Amino acid sequence: MNYMLIILIVLAVIVLISIRQVEEYQRGVMFFLGKYQKMKNPGWRLVIPVVQRMVKVDLRTKVVDVPDQEAITKDNISIRINAVIYYKITDAGKSVIEVENFYFAVSQLAQTTMRNAVGEVTLDELLKNRDEIAAKIQIIVDKASDPWGILVESVELKDVVLPENLKRTMAKEAEAEREKRAVIIKAEGEVAAAENMQKAATMLAKAPGALHLRTLQSINDLSSDQSNTTIWMLPVEALEAMKGIAELAKKK
Repeated sequence: MNYMLIILIVLAVIVLISIRQVEEYQRGVMFFLGKYQKMKNPGWRLVIPVVQRMVKVDLRTKVVDVPDQEAITKDNISIRINAVIYYKITDAGKSVIEVENFYFAVSQLAQTTMRNAVGEVTLDELLKNRDEIAAKIQIIVDKASDPWGILVESVELKDVVLPENLKRTMAKEAEAEREKRAVIIKAEGEVAAAENMQKAATMLAKAPGALHLRTLQSINDLSSDQSNTTIWMLPVEALEAMKGIAELAKKK
């Protein structure tokens, strides 16, 4: 009787220590005598000591902060760039069997891919098309990590750090470009003003008395000014008479 009680107690202890709890966001990869056996779903699972072993794999989305990487662009400019990768495990068995440490493997793969992708584009293309380059990195990393049972959901380039001398050069270039646009806009305004003045002069020349009325309007505008301005009136007819006398003198 005592032996039976001891056996029952031992069996109860073995069962208690063999119970493993798999959370809802986890999957258990079961090994029997070192060989892959099956996948365990969430709940309480019995793992026989010595002959069985279970590895829990978290299926939630993981974030990898890719540290700053020294890279050289296609136009031979040295920069520092970092990124963030979001991925999740789609096959827990592959993530345990096919790769030793999937977190470290994804991080190293992302660093290498990011340096290679930056080396294929110029600095201007990198700054303008960051989303396209990030999508390209995502496709490459996802394809390489697919045998590990990993799905890369997104890749975001966080920051592109430029050398200080290059920043100053770009600032000078931007300032020169702004000055260029200002000069062009000013010249276009002068051209438009000259065209309008030409049209106005043509209209005044065609209409008799129009120039005289325009002169009177200008005088009226000046008379409202409170400054010490002296205006000498000279009839337009006198100017025309002087012009006629000058033409007769030239003919003689």
